[in-house]
Amino acid sequence: MIFVDSNIPMYVAGREHPNREPSLHFLELARSGVIDICSSAEVLQEILYRYTRINHAELGYQVYELFASICPVILPVTVADTDRARDLLREISGPGVRDVLHAAVMLNHGIDEIATFDKGFDRIPGIRRIPSLQSGATSRDVDPSPRTTPSSGRPGAR
Repeated sequence: MIFVDSNIPMYVAGREHPNREPSLHFLELARSGVIDICSSAEVLQEILYRYTRINHAELGYQVYELFASICPVILPVTVADTDRARDLLREISGPGVRDVLHAAVMLNHGIDEIATFDKGFDRIPGIRRIPSLQSGATSRDVDPSPRTTPSSGRPGAR
């Protein structure tokens, strides 16, 4: 199971950018069932927030709906997650609070891989960005082998 950060669907919906094609390829693999993905309610909130903030709310609704339809598991954000994020923030410096919250949700669900272009995740112990979305890699580097579900099952399955 690979956790998907908000920048992946937003690059797909955005203007031409070097990260657009790898993001599109990654989501196509997920939609076709080649890889298993999940995300969180916080990621959906980030999509709505970003597009509303730049006065493109309608596009934000479309990105939200398309991403939610592709992503079969949307994890909730709980007090246990915010507690773990608080603890991580005490231990590490560099990543932003939202990134640390994503990491806390992931760790609390036994997920260690994230699809993101955000290098801040490289500083969070126990979290690994997938190689296809790191500098110098191409979208063809996504490992299409089947993924297992998180150790806690598939909570939040849609």
